[in-house]
Parts: sequence; structure tokens; C-alpha cells
Amino acid sequence: MFHVSGFMNNDVCIFCKIIKHEIPTDFIYEDERVVAFPDIKPSAPIHYLIVPKEHIQSIMYLKNNHQEIISKMIFTAKMLAEKLGLSGYKLIFNVGREGGQIIDHLHLHLLGGWDKKN
Repeated sequence: MFHVSGFMNNDVCIFCKIIKHEIPTDFIYEDERVVAFPDIKPSAPIHYLIVPKEHIQSIMYLKNNHQEIISKMIFTAKMLAEKLGLSGYKLIFNVGREGGQIIDHLHLHLLGGWDKKN
């Protein structure tokens, strides 16, 4: 596993390094457009990140040609939630520092696994 101590290292995005397999992680999904892997500081019993392989800084930097990748990220989260047996879950995009975004690479949080009694 790895530890993110800052946003960027030598002007290279940490998520781009993960995508290129330069930093080891346990991918739970990978295809030609996106990857998914565990969040290193989980906020839920199940907490994965769905990250596009294309470097897009955040939602604020989306262009019209990015509509397909946003759809791909959401449908990947849905597929993973089904695979993980989640009957309920949260999908979260943090946007900008004021919105809680820590890494400057677009990513979708898939959170779930809470006890059904809570």
C-alpha cells in the first residue's frame, strides 16, 4: 500500500502514477478508461475510488467531450456495488479544496457496507 503525503510529487499526479502501475495498489477493476482501488483513508467499511485514466483535474475542468467518462465512472460504481453485494451506497465527487478534494485528479468515491441496523 502507499501513503499520500501531498497532492503532487515532482509535478506528477499520484493517481496518474497509480494508473500507470508505478505505485502498487490492489485494483478491484481496470479497463481502457477507468480504474478502481481502495481509498487509503476509508470513510466507510467499503470505500473505493473510481478514477479515469485521462488526467482531468476535477469536475470544474470538465468539457463537453467528458460526458462519456462521467457516465462510465458512475456505471462502473454501480457495477462494483452490485458485485460487492451492496444494496445501498453513496457516490461522492468532491470538487475543489473547499469541497474536500485532496487529489487534483477527478475521482468518484463509492462508499457502503454500513450495518443495516444503523
